Amino acid sequence: MTASTTETISPDGLIRQMNWRYATKKFDPSRKIPAPAWNALEQALVLAPSSWGLQPWKFIVVTDPALRAKLLPASWNQSQIMDASHIVVFTHRKDLSVSDVERFIQHTAKVRGVHPTSLETYKQMMVSFAKKAGKGLDINAWAADQVYIALGTFLTAAAAMGIDTCPMEGIEPQKYDDILGLEKEGYHTTVVATAGYRSSDDKYASTPKVRYPTSEIIAHR
Repeated sequence: MTASTTETISPDGLIRQMNWRYATKKFDPSRKIPAPAWNALEQALVLAPSSWGLQPWKFIVVTDPALRAKLLPASWNQSQIMDASHIVVFTHRKDLSVSDVERFIQHTAKVRGVHPTSLETYKQMMVSFAKKAGKGLDINAWAADQVYIALGTFLTAAAAMGIDTCPMEGIEPQKYDDILGLEKEGYHTTVVATAGYRSSDDKYASTPKVRYPTSEIIAHR
């Protein structure tokens, strides 16, 4: 689809959906996200932006009830873990290195149909960045920050489609890693998001949003 034919949401529609969304505390366990809608949300994650385009992350989608039951105690026993249609565990790549840059350059060259040498300047900038790890740069903190960009993309995409979500930092990341076997894969849990449809008796659905006035949050200079 070209830029001239891209379908867009109206300004009023966007604001309506952003006002509609909230951190859903109680999901309706009987309602599941249809496959086409979920596939679109997965693609929104794939298309999320990241610094340098390096994508230092992996998103673990958990639907298996037995696995969710194991994650529940590591999630402060919050009901969303069991009741939501889907769970996404947002993880970041641990100790990202020059080899990860090399892999990304090779993949970029393949996708764009160019020779890797044409990307040498771009590559060297990233290599220089990666080599700062442990020398004033906490590469894992940087990677975790990138994950939050993807989280924001996911929450906004879901709201635009009328799907409820709840970002959850109230978890024990190391226990998630152990349960999901992430250590051997080189990833570490950063944050979780549950997705599905709000329960009709979730009182927070009608609770007014608390936001500071636009004049205090937005500055024009």
